[in-house]
Amino acid sequence: MTPTLVRQHLPHAGSAPRVDLRARARDWSEIQERMLVPLYEAVYERLDVGPATRLLGLGCGSGLALLMAAARGATVTGVDASPERMALARERLLPEGGATHARAGNRLVDGSPRDTAEPGTKAYTLVTAFEPIGCLAGDSEGLGGLLAEATPLAGRGAAVVLVGWGPPERCATTSVLRVATKLAEPLRSTGSWRPALRDDLEDVAQRAGLRPDGSGRVACPFGYADVDSAVRGLKSTGLFDAAITATDQVQVDKELTEALHPHQRPDGTVWMPNVFRYLIARTP
Repeated sequence: MTPTLVRQHLPHAGSAPRVDLRARARDWSEIQERMLVPLYEAVYERLDVGPATRLLGLGCGSGLALLMAAARGATVTGVDASPERMALARERLLPEGGATHARAGNRLVDGSPRDTAEPGTKAYTLVTAFEPIGCLAGDSEGLGGLLAEATPLAGRGAAVVLVGWGPPERCATTSVLRVATKLAEPLRSTGSWRPALRDDLEDVAQRAGLRPDGSGRVACPFGYADVDSAVRGLKSTGLFDAAITATDQVQVDKELTEALHPHQRPDGTVWMPNVFRYLIARTP
């Protein structure tokens, strides 16, 4: 959920929404990023991530997935286009004075995958793109560009993990995300939400010249302390940027709050069961 759930998915048409990028990054780090922890754990367990793993995380956000891989002994490198999220990732992964997970070789690089290339460095054994695609029109093309830069840096037969939203009928958050489509309709931009398609991940892998080598589904419920936290967390994904551009923050907050009411429990918490799908592909 950047996707990337994501990063700054700003539409190509219209003026960009006025948002506090630091506050948004903090909301992502403190509220939303943890929703995909079951997915990270499932992938790392299946691929036996450990001391022999050299991992490149595309769209690493504020670094939670990297931290989990580093805790398993992997050497990790993360890239992200958001300076605000990268600043938070550095606080987690590369704290001053060193820490258990700040092992030699761990790096965070602002920019694109090609910026991680250094003479004499070993090839990556694993590339992860954990920001789910299949939710924004045009998001698969953006991922394809990242893979074009990243896969040449990986060794032969290295695993590349792609992630997407599961079937809309298996994702309770779908009903809430439809707010983004309704409000952004006047723009009809590539930043608008759309339902996930069955072959989104396979299509990306094929275009990138990767060989599919297994897949899986993981339950990742979205749980929030209250409606306000849910609104902040969902907006931090960037999935509502086109809607904010087409209307304004107040309108989006209002309609999001209304859409969340069916998912609110008597104690005020919000709970939305979801399923995410991952594809493991291999480099040539």
